Amino acid sequence: MDLDLTGKMVVREAMSSPVVTIGEDRSVVEAAKTMSDRSIGAVIIVSKKDGQPVGIVTERDLVFRVIAKGTVPKDVKVKDIMSSPLRVIDPDTSLEEAMRMMGRLNIRRLGVTYKGKLEGLITDKDILRVMPTLIEIARERSRIHGRSMPTGPSLVGYCDVCGLYSTNLRSVSGEFICEDCRAEEREA
Repeated sequence: MDLDLTGKMVVREAMSSPVVTIGEDRSVVEAAKTMSDRSIGAVIIVSKKDGQPVGIVTERDLVFRVIAKGTVPKDVKVKDIMSSPLRVIDPDTSLEEAMRMMGRLNIRRLGVTYKGKLEGLITDKDILRVMPTLIEIARERSRIHGRSMPTGPSLVGYCDVCGLYSTNLRSVSGEFICEDCRAEEREA
């Protein structure tokens, strides 16, 4: 994984691959078993005729669209409960843009396609997994160079002062501080 902070970190560096898929004519029981066996929270649904991704079934879909409705799972096909179309992103898109897209669409997973072929899946969990590493590298680089990191786009993570999660962290004297704590520092 390339963690060069002078450039942008891109989706390809954090995505999961290969993608776990299941045919659109399969039952939700098969989808749930696949998810359980692989310890994953979603499967990509592919078309029976051309194998192209047509949607996604998540744990939430199983709960809200099958279990909560009292439907018999073995009688339900994944194509009947999948979220469609599958939202996709290019592997060279920045993680920042991927997070923005997930937030805008209110989703937690994006398919990653390259030249029209599904190559991976990027999830909010994948992004959170790499954030501590990025923050630690930035903090260490700041200590080595004895200066603050350049200002620019804000980071996402936990504030070094209050410990709360923030989508607007900035480097201040080698620490990543949320907007509220920065405002308190200015007032003091």
